[in-house]
Amino acid sequence: MRAVSVGIDASNLRAGGGVTHLIEILRHLEPAEAGVDRVTVWGGSQTLAQLPERPWLTRVPEAALDGALPRRIWWQRSRFPGLAATCDVLFAPAASGRIRFHPYVTMCRNMLPFDRKEMWRYAFSRIFFRLALLRVGQSAAFRDADAVIFLNDYARRVVASETGERAEYTVIPHGVSDAFRAAPREQAPVEGRPFRFLYTSIIDLYKHQWEVAEAVLRLREEGLNVAVDFAGPAYPPAMRKVEAALARHPGVRDAVTFLGPVTHRDLPALYARADAFVFASTCENMPNILIEAMAAGLPIACSQSAPMPDILQDGGVYFDAEDAASIAQALRSLVADPALRAAKAARAFALASAFSWSRCAADTFSLLADVARRHA
Repeated sequence: MRAVSVGIDASNLRAGGGVTHLIEILRHLEPAEAGVDRVTVWGGSQTLAQLPERPWLTRVPEAALDGALPRRIWWQRSRFPGLAATCDVLFAPAASGRIRFHPYVTMCRNMLPFDRKEMWRYAFSRIFFRLALLRVGQSAAFRDADAVIFLNDYARRVVASETGERAEYTVIPHGVSDAFRAAPREQAPVEGRPFRFLYTSIIDLYKHQWEVAEAVLRLREEGLNVAVDFAGPAYPPAMRKVEAALARHPGVRDAVTFLGPVTHRDLPALYARADAFVFASTCENMPNILIEAMAAGLPIACSQSAPMPDILQDGGVYFDAEDAASIAQALRSLVADPALRAAKAARAFALASAFSWSRCAADTFSLLADVARRHA
């Protein structure tokens, strides 16, 4: 069976989970096993600099991709189709419109453009209109692609309701780095210091950090020695909501700490210092943050919004992320019950073993090779 050459359009991958995904699938790829003999990646200089060095991998920097969005769009429309012609199949993990090349495979990474309720949290802001444009562009890319990768079946169902069901939809979950994997610790009552929850994510309107802060501050006022650390950058309108919660409880505001942005390589140390994890998002595709916390062996209090229960299953304590009282009850249950913490942490850790970057890489490139052969 002839090995195929794969081209990857990384022009829209500049930071965050998309770059992490690309790094990990290239790091774990075994080309011969997947039926691939060459991989070429086009992208901006910062993205390409993070990719692993492999004999079968060619990194092609493009000056236009270090520029503003209009330059990147011009490159994608005018220059890229000719460059991609050297490959048997194109992988465009962040496509936001139809691509003038076939066959190509894209993937669904962002659920915000397809969740109307969550979009309206940004009503008439620049983000709102950007999400609306992404919805149109990504829908076109999904309809035109020769195959579409989804990270879970929930995302597939939601997007299919917008774009129509296709036989070429494939579910390939992300993995989790071994740097995060740590066996659950023994659980005992925490005395002499606050019981510390960790929440790693951008402070944003669909992440509900202000509800988590309100819950923690109420518990502290009730006499429960609990605290939360928020790690991540902040979207100003959401940060103002958190600050309003702090202003309502001035006597206990030290129960909430802001760590600011944290690099991905520094996250395992944060998980190691935390007593438990809280995740209050109401809009996710494949929340790497949640999977990392599961692999880190932490007890988890989690939003009941989909797809979190599909991923965490019975490995956490759930709450309504838009109700501070519900969050407070979930946090209280973990703080008060070491046996519950131990059971949930052990179950979440076991579930995390299913998320493997090696498997993700093998499944992704095997799909790409299969699409290339079918369209040869």
